[in-house]
Amino acid sequence: MKRTITALVNNTSGVLNRITGLFARRHYNIESITVGVTENPAISRMTFVVAADSMENVEQVIKQLNKQVDVLKVKDITDESIVARELALVKIVANPQQRGEVAALVNPFRATIIDVGRESMTIQITGDHPKVEAFIDLLRPYGIKEIARTGITAFNRSTKKPVQDPYRLTLIN
Repeated sequence: MKRTITALVNNTSGVLNRITGLFARRHYNIESITVGVTENPAISRMTFVVAADSMENVEQVIKQLNKQVDVLKVKDITDESIVARELALVKIVANPQQRGEVAALVNPFRATIIDVGRESMTIQITGDHPKVEAFIDLLRPYGIKEIARTGITAFNRSTKKPVQDPYRLTLIN
């Protein structure tokens, strides 16, 4: 199961290394990690997406993180109402004849063409993970030269609504 964990930490040298070392010692693979300064320049927010075997293992890692000197607050936000976004830069093979087709794909996803070369285009997309994945899948037939992704960054929504299962269907009369 994938879990999204956020941590508020002191913005000091070596904190990221110590925290990722803790995940490595527990044999967790960090699928994505984002780190950035918060509204307070002395504090950074880290967002981790990790694959965990059980909730007990997740709880143990959270306890270990909380013991770290520079860690101020740790929270598993997977089952909460959150805002989560990812950024991806995708460079594809695109000759002048294909550029119109690619532009037609870009618009519905609210992506942006940020660079055009003789035989390639670079496109920027932001959104939730499924949106980014769907867009990349649509670009694959053109031939992907490079992809750079930020990973997910997230925090709680302002209003606390229960998370609904995205795979559950409801019939409305």
